[in-house]
Amino acid sequence: MKAKKKQGFFSVFLNDNKAYPALAAIAAGLYPLLFYYTNNYKMINSWDHLGYFVSLFLLAPLVIFFAAHIISKGVFFKKYKDFVLPFLNFFFFAFYLNIALYAGFSWLRTLVVFAIAVLFTMFLRKYFKKIIVFQLILAVIGIFTLTPVVIKQLNYSKEWMKQPDAIETAVFKKKPNIYFIQPDGYVNFSELEKGNYNIENKDFENYLEESNFKSYPNFRSNYAATLPTNSAVFMMKHHYYNEGSDFTETIDARNVIVSDNSVLRILKNNGYRTFFLTEQPYFLTNKPELGYDFCNFSLEEINFLTKGIGDPKDVIAPFNTYLEKYPEGPNFFFVEIFNPGHITNTMEDSKGIEGERNYYIEGVKESNKKLTQLTESILKNDTEALIIIMADHGGFVGMTNTQESYTKNTDRDFVNSIFSTILSIHWPNGEVPEFDEKLKTSVNLFRILVSYLSENPSYLSNLQTDKSYILINFDAPKGIYEYLDPEGNVVFKKY
Repeated sequence: MKAKKKQGFFSVFLNDNKAYPALAAIAAGLYPLLFYYTNNYKMINSWDHLGYFVSLFLLAPLVIFFAAHIISKGVFFKKYKDFVLPFLNFFFFAFYLNIALYAGFSWLRTLVVFAIAVLFTMFLRKYFKKIIVFQLILAVIGIFTLTPVVIKQLNYSKEWMKQPDAIETAVFKKKPNIYFIQPDGYVNFSELEKGNYNIENKDFENYLEESNFKSYPNFRSNYAATLPTNSAVFMMKHHYYNEGSDFTETIDARNVIVSDNSVLRILKNNGYRTFFLTEQPYFLTNKPELGYDFCNFSLEEINFLTKGIGDPKDVIAPFNTYLEKYPEGPNFFFVEIFNPGHITNTMEDSKGIEGERNYYIEGVKESNKKLTQLTESILKNDTEALIIIMADHGGFVGMTNTQESYTKNTDRDFVNSIFSTILSIHWPNGEVPEFDEKLKTSVNLFRILVSYLSENPSYLSNLQTDKSYILINFDAPKGIYEYLDPEGNVVFKKY
């Protein structure tokens, strides 16, 4: 009986002369909304985002469609009445899909969408209701696609964040100001001069050495992207890509990095004032609660519709301002700069292997300039500073685009291009701890630093394994693989 009623409704809907403005409006926005959430959920998983996107994709069309439908009944617009809803439906559906695909607005793309909507209205108006049915079918498919994404988030386990010891209660015996500077994609000096890079960088290396930095050759990240790396770094624990849930957008990574983590808890317990300065709001796209005392971005200035990458915001000026305003520590600064960066993410934008390498070289030069400015400012005011320069991952040089990293490749230069990262540390008063040889991968950085500052080597008993992991999609069964063993040798073992 139910099946008959359903069939009767669609039969009536397709053949009667009613306009159905509400249905036309919902059909235009529902699938693009679901599509956008499915592909960007971890960047927009807040109630504020839900309210914004429901208003944008559903409530706004409802108001516009009803208003246009009523106006079209007037004497002056009556001859256009049959064109209004089809045009609005075609336009909004394509417009919202465009927004969902590019996570942003463009006048040029909107003009193209407008032209397409006009053509569709002229030639496909008589199929308008069938197109609405098709849009609703897409929405049903979208629900089935989004559901596992949401369920995965709801079932997300935080067990990996639990520390195996009492390190979060560590009491520091010395409290220097700590400056953690992260240049995106900056490979280790030991790799920069060979492999796929072959980049001359002696001037900057010499500058760091003359400024009493100790550089750690062959240091590397444990993960192949910014969010997985930093969530592991600040929790001092492996998460293994959330057991393979995702490669780049690790579940809850932004909240872990900027809201609450083991490192921030330890610092606050020891009376540290905390600062987060970044050139891009990449860690802030889902508007997480800030666990830092100060940030150069306010959540209000971050658009709901963004991927968190755009024109870089200066960090040098606010950094210097904070240095002057808060000369008395202890202070902790996390400064993120987006140079050198890495090669392009897509084949369509690729300049080819050599072109991308040249692009990376320019990024290294820009990064060196910023790192020099930052470290000079610090050392001018704080000669006993603990300064850590550590990247999040490598630059992927030697590939045409970063997507190649998802394909199995056990070539030594290829793998190290993904994971090799700079680590240079200015130890206060040049007093290097005897256990600094344990600095091999990023996941153990802060556990080693906490041991040093608390003068408690017992925390070193729970160092994480110095393995590097990647998620492979091609040329091998899909899953997480160990790519580098604790000694830095290339392996390929299923996790």
